Amino acid sequence: MTTIKVFGHISPDTDATSCAIIWAWYMNTHTTNKAEAFVLGELNKETKFVLNRWGHSDPSLLDKVTPEDKIVIVDTNNPQELLDGVNDADIIQIIDHHKLVGGLSTKGPADMTIRPLASTASVMHDLMGAHAETTPEDIAGIMLSCILSDTLEFRSPTTTPHDKDIAEKLAERLGLNISAYASEMFAAKSDISDFTDVGLIHLDSKKFEVGDKNIRVSVVETTNPASVLARKDGLVAAIKEVVEKDGDIDDVLFFIVDILKEEATVLTYNPFLQGVIAASFGVKANADTEVLPGVVSRKKQIIPSLKLPA
Repeated sequence: MTTIKVFGHISPDTDATSCAIIWAWYMNTHTTNKAEAFVLGELNKETKFVLNRWGHSDPSLLDKVTPEDKIVIVDTNNPQELLDGVNDADIIQIIDHHKLVGGLSTKGPADMTIRPLASTASVMHDLMGAHAETTPEDIAGIMLSCILSDTLEFRSPTTTPHDKDIAEKLAERLGLNISAYASEMFAAKSDISDFTDVGLIHLDSKKFEVGDKNIRVSVVETTNPASVLARKDGLVAAIKEVVEKDGDIDDVLFFIVDILKEEATVLTYNPFLQGVIAASFGVKANADTEVLPGVVSRKKQIIPSLKLPA
């Protein structure tokens, strides 16, 4: 029997990584398929904390897909966030909570579910039906972690009442205090001490087309933004290095999201970035950083707002 490969996007976060584990478990336990979870890059510290907390080892790194592979894609439907050659593989299922981007091609009819919830884990919880009520503790734990991570403990405007309801029921089952557990997660997320500047650019990063430009949008979520801003000069140099190495992007927008203050600081070190931020958020943006109050979500607040100056 062919083992189905389940994975999320490049620069894997807690939702992408854990949802690959959740869905591989579901397929192995409740279907006739055999599945294995993979990741497409290095895990961040929050994700490592979550997997260790719930007794999971890191999924294996997948560096290529072949036409013979059967795959399930979770937490993205954007080919820019996936491995080259993904359209040559046999995509049998996509489970996501982002807007439909287009560009993926399947060999046959695929099972595709995209729902307007804050976490792919919430989508999976619903797809499982009654089985969601009987998940083992480790699966319930990483499912809860996904929701808390993607909603920033319900601070993000992506949060729906349904996400919150699922999270609260899972926490009750597990005997966890949500605020205390989320604080542990965010403390792990905020430790960036052993990431290089280039590593921070790639830590949580996605490419998007904005007008006729292709822009990498990178986000660091932290309870200690000062530790990131202290590395501003190095980050600017790293951005230039990433643009040159990528070859297919025009620039990088780097957002530092302050989880507790619920605001983002974006690096606007050149006239192009200043123009994009000014046009997108209605600010002057004439310095090398700009604070955007209330902005915490790339999916709902940053990406939909991005536009080029007239």
